[in-house]
This record gives sequence, C-alpha cells and structure tokens, in this order.
Amino acid sequence: MSLFGMPPAASPPARGRVRRGLAGAVVTALAATLLAVVPTTAAQAAPLLLSQGKPVTASSQEHYGTPAVGAVDGDLGTRWSSAASDAQWLQVDLGSSVALSQVVLRWEAAYAKAYRIELSTDGTNWSTAYSTTTGAGGTETVAVSGTARYVRMQGVTRATGYGYSLWEFQVYGGGDAGPALPGGGDLGPNVHIVDPSTPGIQDKLDQVFKEQESAQFGSGRHAFLFKPGTYNNLNAQIGFYTQIAGLGLKPDDTTINGDVTVDAGWFNGNATQNFWRGAENLAVAPVNGTDRWAVSQASSFRRMHVKGGLNLAPNGYGWASGGYIADSKIDGQVGNYSQQQWYTRDSSIGGWSNSVWNQTFSGVEGAPATGFPEPRYTTLDTTPTSREKPFLYLDGTEYKVFAPAKRTNARGTTWASGTPQGESIPLSKFYVVKPGTTAATINQALTQGLNLLFTPGVYHVDQTINVNRARTIVLGLGLATIVPDNGVTAMKVADVDGVRLAGFLIDAGPVNSPTLLELGPQNASADHGGDPTTVQDVYVRVGGAGAGKATTSIVVNSDDVIIDHTWVWRADHGAGVGWETNRADYGIRVNGDDVLATGLFVEHFNKYDVEWYGDRGRTIFYQNEKAYDAPNQAAIQNGDTKGYAAYRVDDSVTTHEAWGLGSYCNYNVDPNIRQDHGFKAPVKPGVKFHSLLTVSLGGNGHYEHVINNTGASTVPAGTSTVPSTVVSYP
Repeated sequence: MSLFGMPPAASPPARGRVRRGLAGAVVTALAATLLAVVPTTAAQAAPLLLSQGKPVTASSQEHYGTPAVGAVDGDLGTRWSSAASDAQWLQVDLGSSVALSQVVLRWEAAYAKAYRIELSTDGTNWSTAYSTTTGAGGTETVAVSGTARYVRMQGVTRATGYGYSLWEFQVYGGGDAGPALPGGGDLGPNVHIVDPSTPGIQDKLDQVFKEQESAQFGSGRHAFLFKPGTYNNLNAQIGFYTQIAGLGLKPDDTTINGDVTVDAGWFNGNATQNFWRGAENLAVAPVNGTDRWAVSQASSFRRMHVKGGLNLAPNGYGWASGGYIADSKIDGQVGNYSQQQWYTRDSSIGGWSNSVWNQTFSGVEGAPATGFPEPRYTTLDTTPTSREKPFLYLDGTEYKVFAPAKRTNARGTTWASGTPQGESIPLSKFYVVKPGTTAATINQALTQGLNLLFTPGVYHVDQTINVNRARTIVLGLGLATIVPDNGVTAMKVADVDGVRLAGFLIDAGPVNSPTLLELGPQNASADHGGDPTTVQDVYVRVGGAGAGKATTSIVVNSDDVIIDHTWVWRADHGAGVGWETNRADYGIRVNGDDVLATGLFVEHFNKYDVEWYGDRGRTIFYQNEKAYDAPNQAAIQNGDTKGYAAYRVDDSVTTHEAWGLGSYCNYNVDPNIRQDHGFKAPVKPGVKFHSLLTVSLGGNGHYEHVINNTGASTVPAGTSTVPSTVVSYP
C-alpha cells in the first residue's frame, strides 16, 4: 500500500433429505474437521485439493437431492448418496494425470464397511491404491500413491441398509505445490490508507485525480481507504478506476466534511463516459449542501450517507447515462436532472427531482410513486431478495471483510437502524493478490481454502481462475482488472452455495474467449435459494483498451444467482473497436432458474445482449444500447426478423417478470437500419413485463415495436429522441 498507512468428528445426522438446513452444531464440527486438513502456515507443505468442483459421476443416486456433485462441491451441507445396494461407485475426473498423496472420505451415516480406492489414467483400466474391509465411517483419511486422472471410490459392502453416502470425497496431490500461501498482509502500493492525522490527504487525492481524470483506458488503479474518524475541508474528486471508501462498519463511522465529486470537465461537460469508479461506506456533509455524482455506467454509490442533497448531473447539466445507488441514505433531494436512466435500491432519500427515460426504484424509502409512462418512474415497494456487497473494514486494529446477510423483501438501508447483520472474516483468511501474481498462484490460494482480495492493478491470467469452494469471497479494490490471455475463460464458479464476487472488471483479451465469466457448469441443478451466489459491481469489457473478443461474456448456469449491478459492454469507442475487431455476439446468457438481476446494464453486442432460458427469472431495471457500428441491415438480420432483441426470453420459459427496461439504438454507420423490436418474449400468462421503452437516438435507426409486435414504432418521432413506451405486457 502507499506510504499513507499500513494495516497492521460429530455424530452423523438423521437420514432424510439433508441440504443446507443441517443443524448448526453438525456443520460447525464438520467444518472444523475440513479446515484441519488445510495447511495454514507458510512453513508447511501444501498438498493441493484437486477434486473440488471437478466433473464427477456415480453408479446411481438415491434421489434428486443427493447428486454426485454434492460430494465434490466443498459444501458440508450437501452430499451424494447411492441406491441401496453394495456394488456402487463414485468417480471424479481431475482433468489430467497428477501425482496423488491422500484421499479424504467424509461419510454420512450410510458409510462403507468395505471399499476400495481405485486409480486410472484413462477411465478404463483401474488399479487399487487402497482397500479395506473394516471401514469405520466418519472422516477417513487414506494415504495413496500413484499418478492418475481418475479416482474412484468402489463400494464393496455397505455398513447399513441404505446405500453409500458421502458429504465430501476429497482427493489431494500435486506434490510440486510448494509451501502454503499466507493469508493477510499489506495491501500493496495502490491502496492509500489515511486517518484524520495523515498529512497531505488533499494533495494525494489531487495527484491521483490528475492522473486518472481522463485516463479512460489507462492502466492506473487506485483505492483510497479512510479510517474511521472525521475529515474536514476535503474535496475528493474521483476519476477513472478510483475507489473511495470508509473503513468503518457503518458509513457514519467515517465522515468527510467536504465533497466526494464526479464532474465532466474533462469531456466538455458531457458525463456519458464517466465510467468505472465507486464510492462506498462514507458519510459526506457537502460544503454547499449538495454533493455532485455525475456518472454513467459501472460507477457504484453504495453504503453512503449524504448529509444534504445529491446532484447526479454534471456542471452545466450536460448529458449523463447512469447509474446506481444502493444501501444509501440521502437526507436531501436527489437531483436527477439530465440523467437518462437510474436505478436506486434499498435506500432512503429525501426526494427525487424528475425523470427522463427510465428511473427505477426498489425498496427505497421516499421514492416517488410509479408514474410510467409519465413521469417515467417505476417503483417497487421492496426488493425481493438482496445481499449487500462485502467490504473491507477495521475492527480495532485488525482488518476484516464484512459479508452482509441476505434480506428478503428488503426496504431501506442495512445500517441506519443499528449494527448491520452479517459475518466478519479476518483478512488472514484472504490471499491478498497484488500486481504480477500469476493465475496458478491465485488458484493455489483458492485450493488452500483462502478467499481472494485483489488489490488495484491489471492482472493477466493464462489459465482460468477456478472458484470451487462454497462461500468463497472474491473482492476487488480500485477496479482491479482481470485480462484473460490465450482465449481462456477468466473465471469459473462451481455449482456451490454462497460465492460472492464483487468489485472487479474483466477485460477481454485479443484471442477470442468462448466465455469470460461462468457461474456454475452446464446443467447445474443444485438449489442455492438459502445461500445464493452474488455478483456485484463486476463489470465486463470487450474492446476499448485494445482489441478484445469473447463469444459470450457472462453465462449463468447455477440457480438462484443474484446479479446486483453489472455493466457488460462491447466497446463503441476507444482502441480495438470495429464490427469484427471486437466481435462479441452475446452479452449475458441465463440458463439457471430463479435468477434475479437488480441493475442490469448490457450494451452493444453483435447479436443478443441478454438471453434468458431459465425459469422464474426476474429483472429490476435494465439499460441497453444496441451496437452502434452495425455496417448495414444484413449484418444484424436474424432470419426473418430485423435485428436481434436487446433482451430475449426463450420460448421454453413459463414464468418471467421484469420492471423498468429500456433499449436505445444509435446506428450511426447506417441510420436506415430497422429493428423489429427491442424485447422478445413468449406470450404466456406467467411472462410479464412492466414499464418498457425503446428510443432512437437522433433518428439513427429505428424500432418498429417495443416488445414482440406491441408498442409504437419510433419512426414517427424522427430525430426527436422521444421514446415509445409500453406500460405492461401482455
């Protein structure tokens, strides 16, 4: 960090469908046993856990709630169980042959009295690495030696009248892993930690702002972290790739008597390119009574207390294209002014000035009532499910990450009425990733059971970052950026409970990646309703900083995922931009069921921006622009349909609901292009849309309809940039 500062075996449960509802004592005891096998000091050898999240098959399963994947997901509340006969097996594919050292079997009550551990390099020819006829159940740790790709537990004789049942089947090996990686430590050179006595705070803020004000595609990354206390007479101007945050547990622990400012002087008063920055966990008392936060996409305003008003427009009221507020309290009025669209979630405001195209609220105290289509407000009384973003804070002198609890039917902030609910995790449980760290090291840290804290920087990865352990946190500071090299997928998350991804940017590399972020493998089916995976302030970019390509940016295969504020962007300006130069056909594809998106921004993809195949999906607020650079009508022709919808729900879906959606076109290469519609969905009773609009920006291309064949054409509006609207559909 900068010189500004340095951070200092249980009895098995009863039979039945056991999921995440296990008794707490059983989970705690099993978790303690699991942690006992993970090396925790740098002096120890570090055998790698090779099996977690890897493909797994079995001879049978007892019922739908006990699939084979339950034994390799790192979740002590899920399991595999077989049919009730002796000759059953469970087999994991490690992906390639590797030297093995041990196998850990964590049996449920139905264990094996006799079994073998078998190894194979090809999945056909097997050798026995271990055999017993006196299995005792519980947790068995078996030493093995050999090199294999496939490892199998072959049941011979059951100990009970049930089948075989394993909470976890863990294969360790990879003897070249070296010493265990340490958790915790300093936060690197690009994190600037200050306290009220630190000299030169304003000078440092100004220095970084001068570097970052117009560095839209630069490599600089910074985080300013303010220790609890009161700071007077500061104006923190926040440029590109800069995060400012308080280190208290609540925003009011850290007060700036001054301003946290974003304006658009660098772009002649136009704020439509004020991207990639954030403010979190601070109280701000503005000098003139109103703070200015004139941002566009990928700029979060979270856990903030503004002791006054908040102006979302740039000086001079030029264009702006934001934006997102969550878990915040604005004592005065929020001045929307020239903001085209905005989403505010689970907050408290003193009022709202006006609408432009699409101003959407959920769970916001003081929000205006729904008035769409005029005024263009869409307001939900509560947010169905939410879980706030994890954040770094100081507990005395110890750095920890606070992981807020899930809320249902949420309204208002998590912190205004008392101590927020959630879990505190010591920084020692995180591997602190610093510029220059390799993907192999990052994966080793994950395999050890550490969470990840990415410090500000740009990280090239030559292999996929595999997040396989349930409840892993991957948290970025200062818009940490991950660039996949050689066409790899930047990050994959296993089909496990409670993973939290937050605060980083994935920037596609020049070799096409089939995907950039995958949440769950294909055909994922586990129920995560009680502890969903969340994706918050995770942004994707294809092009702009240089030629990048990706077929599909984000694929959501797991059920119950919450996507809370993302901007998935195929660049329309910058370096490496062109219809084929930064080719990216699809933005987000949702295959999982019960997925919720709150604050979804997806723009400029060559084909569909969003495709939704999962059932019971919900979206609250969606902002889209179609690709500017389509060369002609033929380039976007979709069979007999003119253009690809901005948001398409597949015909197989029976239930889907969305509120506050807008799609804009600006076909500036060929203004004669026509889109049949902005949105496409099956006509079914369970598929419902509320408050939709399409708009042609200056008459550069037009929409014939809003959704399917419903909604007026934008053609009569000509160049006036007046939206066509649909209040509800069907």
